[in-house]
Amino acid sequence: MKRPFAFYISGTLLSAVIICACAIAAKSQGARDKGAHQPRNFFREAGYRQADIDKKVAKAYHDVFEGPNRVYFPVGDTMAYVSDLKNHDARTEGLSYGMMIAVQLNKKEVFDRIWRWSKKYLQHQDGPREAYFAWSINPQTLKKNSEGSASDGELYFVTDLLFAANRWGNKTGINYYLEARRILDAMWKKNGNGNIYNIINTAHKQISFVPEGGGYNWTDPSYHLSAFMEVWALYAKDRHEQFYKDCADTSRAFLHRTCDPVTGLNPDYAEFSGQTHVTAWMPGGFRYDSWRVPMNIAMDYVWFGADKNWQQDYAVRFQNFLYSKGIYRFEDQFNLDGSRPEFILQAGPVKKLRHSIGLVATAAATALISKNNKSLELVHALWNTKLEPYDDGYFDPYYDGLLYLFSLMHLSGKYQVIQPAAH
Repeated sequence: MKRPFAFYISGTLLSAVIICACAIAAKSQGARDKGAHQPRNFFREAGYRQADIDKKVAKAYHDVFEGPNRVYFPVGDTMAYVSDLKNHDARTEGLSYGMMIAVQLNKKEVFDRIWRWSKKYLQHQDGPREAYFAWSINPQTLKKNSEGSASDGELYFVTDLLFAANRWGNKTGINYYLEARRILDAMWKKNGNGNIYNIINTAHKQISFVPEGGGYNWTDPSYHLSAFMEVWALYAKDRHEQFYKDCADTSRAFLHRTCDPVTGLNPDYAEFSGQTHVTAWMPGGFRYDSWRVPMNIAMDYVWFGADKNWQQDYAVRFQNFLYSKGIYRFEDQFNLDGSRPEFILQAGPVKKLRHSIGLVATAAATALISKNNKSLELVHALWNTKLEPYDDGYFDPYYDGLLYLFSLMHLSGKYQVIQPAAH
């Protein structure tokens, strides 16, 4: 989540928005009945050798988790955290991303270390926020920057834990399934007491920006991970399966509305209607959070294939827009119509538009939706991108690095629905 620490707002309740996702739901059922699709190795389709693909992913993992510019830091013998170095904190966004990378690449010790640290220092053990996580902490002083939660953190943590239960079972030191259920069961008990809510706005069946106060009544398009909702429906087994399926379809319908019909660009923050939500620190526009949306749509397309026609059209529009700006020079923030914004959101202390590694990476993931010459160019551009400082010295191994690694995993078929194994 890209927002300042002083993020709490006094939002007003929005008017109810009636959402119809019936058409998407009808198309979804066939894909659901067949289960998740097999991952697609687009790098192989683009002509790269498997040995080189494996080496590319391994190097990216090394750079992000082990190299001199790593963002992963072990603590003692059993714990570790992932840090947003430019903002000098650890946040549920990066911690949960680190766990997802670990479970996908079968790195159990890394997964367990991050989970133990997150649980010990960020998870609330009592009170109205019980089982939720403080979204940001100083990893040196262990002083929380906020007690409140960011809904995407819980969304990822639950999915991470369900995948871990499927991959490693629940008898190897951590009962991953029970940890996931603890978050979910607590979530369903939060009805506004103490101003704390379900991370999903239950009336709108959309994930909230934060499950607290006015932030419960609007959303962030990059939190709309329909694929994760489908995973919850498959593996959470908490008797809310139909609700999660409905949320997946509602998010697909929401993305239709919030992505510009010409450029494909979406705002960082939005009303449940899809219209831009403006805050004191964010006037609107396609910025850092928005980078994740094309990758999320590609993941849903590959994993569940429930909204293929729209997703294929979206990929063409989005790719055409980037192509019009130059595949090797498009910048990283736009107004939704594709024009250059007057307001530039800072990345840590740096306020500058640039051709960012993170957006190069997530844009390339759309090649999974549509194989064409523009897709191939985007994939080649990602392949040739180096995770290293820019000429002016700026480097973000955290956000750029994690999105870079995620997209390499997606495009190599190493990011997939982890189904239960025999234990």
